[in-house]
Amino acid sequence: MPSPPIRLLYAICGLLAVIPAAAHAAEPEKVAFPSANGQSTPLTGYLYRPAGSGPFPAVVAMHGCGGLLTRAGTFRRRDTDWGERLAAAGIAVLFPDSFSPRGVGQICTLKVADRPVTPFERSFDATGAADWLAAQPLIDSRRIGLIGWSNGGTTVLWTVRAGAAPKRTEFKTAIAFYPGCRVPLQRAAWRPRLPLKILIGALDDWTSPVPCRALAARHAIPMVEYPDAYHGFDAPDTPVRVRRGLGLTADGSGQARVGTNAAARDAAIAEVMATLNAALGLAK
Repeated sequence: MPSPPIRLLYAICGLLAVIPAAAHAAEPEKVAFPSANGQSTPLTGYLYRPAGSGPFPAVVAMHGCGGLLTRAGTFRRRDTDWGERLAAAGIAVLFPDSFSPRGVGQICTLKVADRPVTPFERSFDATGAADWLAAQPLIDSRRIGLIGWSNGGTTVLWTVRAGAAPKRTEFKTAIAFYPGCRVPLQRAAWRPRLPLKILIGALDDWTSPVPCRALAARHAIPMVEYPDAYHGFDAPDTPVRVRRGLGLTADGSGQARVGTNAAARDAAIAEVMATLNAALGLAK
């Protein structure tokens, strides 16, 4: 297998204009749909609708280990930023909540063996969300993508695995932000069945880029590493800090650095918009 184009980005090239998040975007609409697992587990999600009547391209956006909602019941800063940004670009965004409907809070501080929901199980939530989107008149069912962050990024890896093609709605493309690549790397049968891209910080000490490099090399997956960037580098206005008490980190210490890297964030926004434009045909 040829090596994939793994790039180290130091600055945004300016070839694609970065679309700002809407200053006063409408609140996302709460919706309900079943997971595509064998139990049809009832789920809720939050839909950002673009202005206009559609039909729109769409993305399913998978939250991280902290859950979709804060303790106050509000969206996290990163998810709000991406939801508003993509909706402003004419893309509907559905954030499935894999945790709250199952009575689960955050799982970041839990050891893997103690986590009540796994990325593998969440992969069926992503497929169920895509099926729900495809049935909506405002959505173009032929143009649905998938994005996930951290635990949600790992969920993306399991969602796009070969041999797991959905019965109904297929994704056109998938983007995994700083996923955990170790387990897929250990599975000889794992490979992506559709276009996949990995975006990760070169200094990520929560979900290390090292196994992702090996996974990308094995399967020619495009991967972008952002220098001097830690976990969560694309979140807006989040000072870098050390999180402690984590259940799974690269070195097993339970500590990892998390926070914004402005240059990496800008470059990743451009990367995502270019990828979605190419796959979903956003150009007017």
